[in-house]
Amino acid sequence: MRRIASLYLGGPDNALETADALLAQKRMLCAGRGFVPVFASDSVLVETDPSEAMAREIYADRVQRLRLADAAILNLTPWRGPNCNVGTAFEAGFMAALGKPVFAYMNVQSEEDAELRGRIEAEMGLELDRQGVWRDGFGGEIEDFGLPEDLMLWGEARRLFVVVTPDVFGDLTGFEMCLDAVKLYSD
Repeated sequence: MRRIASLYLGGPDNALETADALLAQKRMLCAGRGFVPVFASDSVLVETDPSEAMAREIYADRVQRLRLADAAILNLTPWRGPNCNVGTAFEAGFMAALGKPVFAYMNVQSEEDAELRGRIEAEMGLELDRQGVWRDGFGGEIEDFGLPEDLMLWGEARRLFVVVTPDVFGDLTGFEMCLDAVKLYSD
């Protein structure tokens, strides 16, 4: 166990219309449990116009924030498709490479959505081939381990909580469960 004081908080939250209120709630919840939240959105950028230079500045800032944080809580709620936000997947891998613990949560609307294969089937359809392997519309093999997300993301998370809720982008139950798990891990 290691003492965890700061938490990098990643996920699609910054892109939501309700981002300010959602991040304020997360700040309050972190503070209430004695953690310092590290948000990508706390960046102060030099670049003011969307450009390649701005993108590189954002990337460098986020990588620095990942390096500074003791651990991460990542929102793996499906985003623009059946999987989590690709930037969040990168952040999980980066933290893993640094040897820092990752805790995660995923909000879904139904029990059927809790399994990755089910979300892929709903999104693009699946077929069972002659060998009994599930394949997507492009013929790609689908992981069928009964997991909520890609096995590499699932395997890296110390805990991955799946919450069924009608408010997939506003419900913070899974986030709070992660905070409790980090507290136990850290104490």
